[in-house]
Amino acid sequence: MKKIILNGLLIVSMVCTSLLVQIRPVLAAEQTVTFTDIKGHWAKAAIDTAVKSGYFKGYADGTFKPNGTVTRAEFAALLSRATKVQAENAQTNVFADLAGHWSEEEVNRAVSLGYVNPSDYPNGFKPSTPITRMEIAKWMSSGLAAGDADYKQALQDTATTVLPVKEYFKPGISQSQAPYIAVSLGTKLMSGYPDGSFGLTKQATRAEASAILLRLNTVSQQPAASFVGLNELREVGTKRTNMESISPFTTGRSSFNDIAGKTFTYKNKRCIVKLNHFIIVDAQAPKNPKGIYAPLFFDEDEIIDRLDRRGIYRAYVEVTIYPLISPFSIGDYFSDQDSGLFVGSRTVTDNLKNKYGYNTLPYDEPQQFFANYMDGKGVTLWQVKFLEVTQGKKGLTMDDGTWLYYELKED
Repeated sequence: MKKIILNGLLIVSMVCTSLLVQIRPVLAAEQTVTFTDIKGHWAKAAIDTAVKSGYFKGYADGTFKPNGTVTRAEFAALLSRATKVQAENAQTNVFADLAGHWSEEEVNRAVSLGYVNPSDYPNGFKPSTPITRMEIAKWMSSGLAAGDADYKQALQDTATTVLPVKEYFKPGISQSQAPYIAVSLGTKLMSGYPDGSFGLTKQATRAEASAILLRLNTVSQQPAASFVGLNELREVGTKRTNMESISPFTTGRSSFNDIAGKTFTYKNKRCIVKLNHFIIVDAQAPKNPKGIYAPLFFDEDEIIDRLDRRGIYRAYVEVTIYPLISPFSIGDYFSDQDSGLFVGSRTVTDNLKNKYGYNTLPYDEPQQFFANYMDGKGVTLWQVKFLEVTQGKKGLTMDDGTWLYYELKED
């Protein structure tokens, strides 16, 4: 397996020397410099590590300016300098607008290493443009994929996955962007903001660039399959569930893909349902829920003591409901005893629903809610079910006879 080999100390020093105005010679390791603008900053530890190693000093006024932007040229240069491996096919004269630019050689090397795809910049590289978080996610993931076939496969596996960021729900993230965000989130190269967003178009700061490159040093030394979060995202992208990755349950020889797009019609003809995704969060220890989807769906304010305990997992089920009668209410949705595999309850609080922008089962005026989705329109929403390890096999037969089930894995 060909790996991107990065030197952690070199990364820190390159981040700081490339992005700061002044560079000083190597000093004694015990010497430190305290920047006046990083006290309490989340990236202070990374900055301090490089300073204590004597690789740089900040601006003449004693600041680091951690919230300053990073240009495309600067970030490409950081990547190309910090990566030890030699490119198999060195590229030259890639971008016409870089001729004679200080970063030309290093950008060419970043292209050669697979970080930068020239087709993404048909009108020129525009080196002084501040780099966005989406660009960083793509560059990082592309570099990993260029050095490791399984990371390349991970990009393919996550094209249609559910991403635990608010942009996935509104306005939506394209399949061309999704894989790079998925790999970045799944490996913890990058994370979202407190408001639930990924910040695709936000300009990356120098502090962010420092932290991300340090993480790349760690991630590049690990196989893609070692990241549970990435495994979840890959499984959801290929199987519509993360069941195998995060829980003791399995669908055995059946698959959620087998029923994708197919209908389940209630025997009483009150509605038709399609099952879209079945995502599990391990909330057995509710104060410390596990799974990359936990922040998206699980809120401590909705802990149910009798259910959120050892041996019980939460399943967040996405369905599309097509009412066949009017008025249609929650009771009609719960009226078919054979729908137990997917029918659940609404999330107890609206905190995460409002934060991320997805639908759940209505609480107030349900008939009025469903009245907006008559005449074949349908409504897609999320609900929660509780899966017990002591329960037997649960199954569902679709209108065309396709069978789906889940059960506890055999030891």
